[in-house]
Amino acid sequence: MKDLANRARMGKLVPEEYQGGTFTVSNMGMFGIDEFSAVINPPEAAILAVGGGSPRFVPTEYVDSLPLEEQPKPSIRTVMTAKLSADRRVVDEATAAMFLQALRLYISQPIMLML
Repeated sequence: MKDLANRARMGKLVPEEYQGGTFTVSNMGMFGIDEFSAVINPPEAAILAVGGGSPRFVPTEYVDSLPLEEQPKPSIRTVMTAKLSADRRVVDEATAAMFLQALRLYISQPIMLML
């Protein structure tokens, strides 16, 4: 695996070594890109476009039972964007949505990965 990674970094892979996959993760966050849409590489089923984390204003929900001074306060949080592009002939919308729900759960609660 280390050899494969090293050759990929040096641009020395032959097409047989990187073709024929079913799913790709494309990360542009390391280049300061917050959000982008990725195009599926046929014959793959889907590609996940991962942007970098950026500070965003996050409002909170109003709680009817609390007085105004005890309401949860909005905050600034680091938010990451992930977009899934899928071939509808292979992955329907409901399956794609379930994948993104699970991804959100595991990224927001990484302890779940250990269960």
